[in-house]
Amino acid sequence: MEYQIAFIDILLHTEFGMDAAYQQAHSEALNARGNWLEKTELPRLKEEFRTFHTAFASLYNIFIKKGLIHEDPYKQEAKIGEIEVPETGGFSDAERMEQLSIRLSNYDNQLDFLVNFYQFSVDFLTLDKIKRILGLVKFIDWVRFTTDSESYNTKAAVELVTQSRNGLDPLSLSLVNDSTANLYKCTGVILTILKELSEFHREAYKAELRTAITGGMSAAEASSAQIKKKFAAAMPGKPFYPDLVEELIKEDYSRDGPALREKALKQLAVPDTKPAAAKAAVSFKSILVEGIQAICSTAAILEETASRLDENEMLLQNRRQGFWEKIKKIMEQMLNKEPEAVIYDVEYLDSNKGTLVKEKVNFSSFRMDITKKTKSLTALNARVIAAAKTNTLAEAQLLQQLEKSIREVQSLHKTLGALDEFFKTEVDKADRDKVKGIKPELATIKNAIIKANRKKHEYSAQKEEEEQLKRLGVRA
Repeated sequence: MEYQIAFIDILLHTEFGMDAAYQQAHSEALNARGNWLEKTELPRLKEEFRTFHTAFASLYNIFIKKGLIHEDPYKQEAKIGEIEVPETGGFSDAERMEQLSIRLSNYDNQLDFLVNFYQFSVDFLTLDKIKRILGLVKFIDWVRFTTDSESYNTKAAVELVTQSRNGLDPLSLSLVNDSTANLYKCTGVILTILKELSEFHREAYKAELRTAITGGMSAAEASSAQIKKKFAAAMPGKPFYPDLVEELIKEDYSRDGPALREKALKQLAVPDTKPAAAKAAVSFKSILVEGIQAICSTAAILEETASRLDENEMLLQNRRQGFWEKIKKIMEQMLNKEPEAVIYDVEYLDSNKGTLVKEKVNFSSFRMDITKKTKSLTALNARVIAAAKTNTLAEAQLLQQLEKSIREVQSLHKTLGALDEFFKTEVDKADRDKVKGIKPELATIKNAIIKANRKKHEYSAQKEEEEQLKRLGVRA
């Protein structure tokens, strides 16, 4: 008897479509899955993309420094309204330098737009947007990163990375290796989360179809062509996905429907949040060491940035100084007299107050500060690496060094940005194409500051958790 009832139930569902009980269960599973994605997976996705972009930006700037690609003079002027995957087609050897310069500049801009301007929410990241993001992630195949790749961009990127390693100092070489490793790791996590999000939207799309169109359809009426006829009026502005329509028809009207529906519900199930097992002892020092290494990675880029500003300052001074001023400067040098301080009035945006702040910068003094800081960062990095092996530095010392280095590099970054804008506006129009911009370098420094700050906050959170456990009488 039970078998006969079950068989009749299948026939009824096959003939008249989806039953209300399944629609209710499906709706509840969708809501739970959507909340889980919103609160758990999408914040993680954004963080992974931030790391992904930081890693690529580091490689991109090294490629420029090594002369492997040209810096795009119009990079900062690019206006992006939506993600567009850069060109992926082939190119000749004669076009190689130009094509790679344009493509990688565009790629960096697209990643920057994604991280800083895209909304990481379930409603915003539709199937169409997921497809665009996937194209961006796969623009270079960081997982199968070999010269055997069928992707022109991947093969070219492998060659650039190989060439960039030649003659690099140990710190920069470590940066290249860490960047490629991070791009590999991030790609795997990103693709997994995007797959989860895509599966959710596919189920949400089918649920909307059932509500708007197929709810009262019989098996005889339910066809892709019939659904398409009603689609524009029932779901205006939505794209028509034939493959999802076919999935719905199979789930709701075929004999395989019960198994397919059960599979759909399983896919929507939120992973169990089991009580966390006892944590292994966390090395808080290692978190601080990683933060210090991140901020110390700015040493080489700071010196490179400063040398560009030297050229810009010389360009400006040569235009400003008349004949007698130049004679006076030569005489001062012959008499070993200290030259007059060169003071520039610059402006920068105070991010906390949202207001413009004016500041006088003694260029020579500031330039010396950069040189001192690059030396101290290089020395600090070597000292911390050595101390990490012997475990001779206390957490308090490491935290103090990290906070101090972040503050100082942030101050330099702020002034460097202000000077960059100053030179671009003060140099005569005829010479502006000679001014060397430092936007990519500033972005790399900023990303290093963000990473170092993240490690500092991670350390603080871990310590706070440890203190709370102690107060509760729980052993870590």
